Amino acid sequence: MTAGDLPAATELDRLSLSVGDRDRMTAFYRDTIGLAVLNRDETRTVLGAGGDSFLELRAAPEDPPRPAPTAGLFHVAIRVPSRRALGDALRRIREQWELDGASDHHVSEALYLTDPEGNGVEIYRDRNPKQWPTRDNGRVSMDTLPLNLDGVAAVADGEDDAPPDTILGHVHLECTSVPASKSFYVDVLGLGVRQELDGAQFLAAGDYHHHIGLNEWQNRTNRATGRGLAWYRLIVPDHETVDAARERFRNAEIPTENIDNGLSVTDPDGIQLRLQTRSSWHCHPLRVRAPW
Repeated sequence: MTAGDLPAATELDRLSLSVGDRDRMTAFYRDTIGLAVLNRDETRTVLGAGGDSFLELRAAPEDPPRPAPTAGLFHVAIRVPSRRALGDALRRIREQWELDGASDHHVSEALYLTDPEGNGVEIYRDRNPKQWPTRDNGRVSMDTLPLNLDGVAAVADGEDDAPPDTILGHVHLECTSVPASKSFYVDVLGLGVRQELDGAQFLAAGDYHHHIGLNEWQNRTNRATGRGLAWYRLIVPDHETVDAARERFRNAEIPTENIDNGLSVTDPDGIQLRLQTRSSWHCHPLRVRAPW
């Protein structure tokens, strides 16, 4: 693993989508994905599980759909705590929506679908990290193999709601240039490289398999615009981490904006990242990342 400057306690904790039809999108994430609506006002719907919010739908009917050549969201990945919860998600998808694909990645089992406005969605469960295959250099070894859907479906117990330990697991981005994005996220922000594939990078704080994925598989040529990913947020354990990251961005001549207990910065493709301490919105301690 290529060690980074962000501490292992760093977490991906919230993501905001700008949407055209907020009611339809809310119904999808509530009924098919199983999230709870935790707050709603004139412009935003906030969803999550177990009382913790992690997905925001921001009404933007005036924004055009994301043009095909532009960078942006490949998928938002929602992690459930068990294979049983994954089986329940599979049942809901089969009953209400359409499954795009399913994969065994060694480190996880994943279902893939597309929301009503074309955003990719992954629902997955992690295997115990002790079972994750690693290479001699310490990096994790992921693959894309067929998932035994019959086995996943067999353990479902009929729950319509995502369980309380469901969280935002990672975000995967489509880039115009993986090397440029890697420079931003690894060399400056301070994430570590967990796996490199042809046209893709998987990055994390600590030894998680990845918090951020980057790929250039679709040959995107333009910076992000239109509906879709508005911003996402990484939570770090202290203000010193934020200050150190701000200094690295300053040295790299990348402008940042000060926000409550943190900073906002735009990556090379125009995607907004917020780096904050949890005290900026939540007084609870950092969640334990793994459910075992």
